[in-house]
Amino acid sequence: MQIQFALFADAANVSQEGKLNILGVFDALRVAGLPSIHPRATFVLRLKASAEDVGAHEVGLAWRNPEGTILWSSTGQLDVGAAPDGADGVDLPLIAVLDLPLDVVGLYRMLVTLDGTEVAGIPLDVQLPPMGAGAFPLAPGAPQGLVS
Repeated sequence: MQIQFALFADAANVSQEGKLNILGVFDALRVAGLPSIHPRATFVLRLKASAEDVGAHEVGLAWRNPEGTILWSSTGQLDVGAAPDGADGVDLPLIAVLDLPLDVVGLYRMLVTLDGTEVAGIPLDVQLPPMGAGAFPLAPGAPQGLVS
């Protein structure tokens, strides 16, 4: 199996016709403060399976902070069927809607494993807003929420 692409988005779905729709792709966030949570982030992974991939496979996701700590992980089983006659493979879209915990600034990674082997690390850069002109300090006791 090969990863065709993997990304973070605001939303995604698969239409009735089987088309993958993705809205609001991003690779960076600014948060008002830390710790924080990015609520309902969508992680989209599209795999391409060939005839050799027919059968059951384990797919894993792990959310790693810039310090190397895994903040959460999950695995699931993906059952790959045979491609239709004449097709060069099967496209497999995976959509995960997640609350992403954020505890420090820097480059986070969504680690993707297939059958126990790490195959990708999709980056997400998390920063605080710059202080200075146009910046907005938080009032004492204000919630530490998402800015963008």
